[in-house]
Amino acid sequence: MQPYEITSDKSRMSVEAAHAFLSQAYWARGVPVSTVRKAFDNSICFATLAGSEQIGFARVVTDKATFAYLSDVYVLPAHRGKGVAKRMVEAIQRHPELQGLRRFMLATRDAHDLYAKFGFAPLSAPGMFMELHNPDAYAQD
Repeated sequence: MQPYEITSDKSRMSVEAAHAFLSQAYWARGVPVSTVRKAFDNSICFATLAGSEQIGFARVVTDKATFAYLSDVYVLPAHRGKGVAKRMVEAIQRHPELQGLRRFMLATRDAHDLYAKFGFAPLSAPGMFMELHNPDAYAQD
């Protein structure tokens, strides 16, 4: 396996690289770079590096006490199937600011098996959860 490094040091991450991927991803298509920057600035972020190239990314929105939401997880196609996402989730779960949380959530269309290996499961009480969804939010920027 190619040597990969996972970091939460934002000074070593590229918002532009994250934006390049996210703006084409099914969950964030068309997201402006200003929105990615604001999300980056207000989250605990993780990048997977292959040398100086950012080949993976994830961010966690959290109060650092009771709740966290894992978001914007990706691995570039050329690096998939090599355990990169697994290593990122492991690093996220070990992060000192994400310990002792009562609830850690995420949404995924296609990676349920990956997250299940780390204890994630369908909502225990889906009828309790609601959302305010604005599918045109990025068109307004």
